[in-house]
Amino acid sequence: MGESGTGKEVFAQSIHNYSGRVNRPFVALNCGAIPKQLIESELFGYEEGAFTGAKKGGNLGKFRLADGGTIMLDEIGEMPMDMQTKLLRVIQEGVITTIGSSKSIPIDVRIIAATNRDLKKEVEAGRFRKDLYYRLNVLPLFLPPLRERKKDIPLLVEYFVKNISQKLNKKEPVILKKYLKKMIKYNWPGNIRELENLVELIVNTGSIPADYFTEENCDNEVLVDISDDCLKLDYVEKEHVIKVLKKFRGNITHSAEALGIRRNTLYNKIEKYNIKI
Repeated sequence: MGESGTGKEVFAQSIHNYSGRVNRPFVALNCGAIPKQLIESELFGYEEGAFTGAKKGGNLGKFRLADGGTIMLDEIGEMPMDMQTKLLRVIQEGVITTIGSSKSIPIDVRIIAATNRDLKKEVEAGRFRKDLYYRLNVLPLFLPPLRERKKDIPLLVEYFVKNISQKLNKKEPVILKKYLKKMIKYNWPGNIRELENLVELIVNTGSIPADYFTEENCDNEVLVDISDDCLKLDYVEKEHVIKVLKKFRGNITHSAEALGIRRNTLYNKIEKYNIKI
C-alpha cells in the first residue's frame, strides 16, 4: 500500500527478482487502467471466437503468461466486484477459466496486490470483498512517500541513472552533490515516478530545468548527509535487509519470506554485511 508513484511495481519486481521464481515471468497489470468490460479477458484470456472482435488464436491472459512466476495487480481497489469474486476463486483453487471455455486451467503464481486506497475502509463501505481482503492481506507492506525517506534519494538516482542510460544506450551523466542536495530538499509530489522521469530527462538532455525545484515544494534545509558509501548499490540492499529484520524483530523465517528469499540466503547477507540481530 502507498501513494501513487511510490514505487510499488519496482518493489514487487524486486521481490520477484530475489525469490525462487526469478527465472519465471513477472507480469504487471494496472486494474484501474483497464476498462471494466475488458479486465476479465486481460486477466484470464479468451478463446478464439469467444466474442465479437476476439483476435484469431485467442489470448492467453496475464495469469497464464505469469504461470510459475509473479503477477502484480496494481490498484486492486479499482477491481469490479464480479472480478473480485473470480480472483478469489483463483487464489482458493489455483485455477482459471478463459472466456469462451468451461475448462479449468491450473496455474501457479505468486500474487502481489497494490493499492493507494485504504482497503479496510473499502470493505466496510461494501466496495471490496472481505474474504478477498483477508486472502490478499497475508503480509501487508506500506511504502512511504519519497518525501518521508529522503535518504533513499541518492541510491534511487544512481539506480535510475544506470538503468535508463543502458536502456537508451547513452553515457551515464555525473550528477554533482549540489544537485543531489537539491533533490533531497525537494518534496517529490509525484514520488519515485517523478524522480525517475527527471533522471530520464537528465540522461537525455544533460541538464535540469532551472525552475524545477520550486521553493513551495522544498524543505528549508537538507537533513540528509550524502556519503560516498550511500552511493553504492550494496548499501541499498544492506539498509533494506536491516529494515525488514527490524520489522520482524530479528525473526529469520518471517524476514526471509518478506524479502522473497530463502533462509540460507538471508543468513549469507547478514554475514556479508555484518548485520547485528
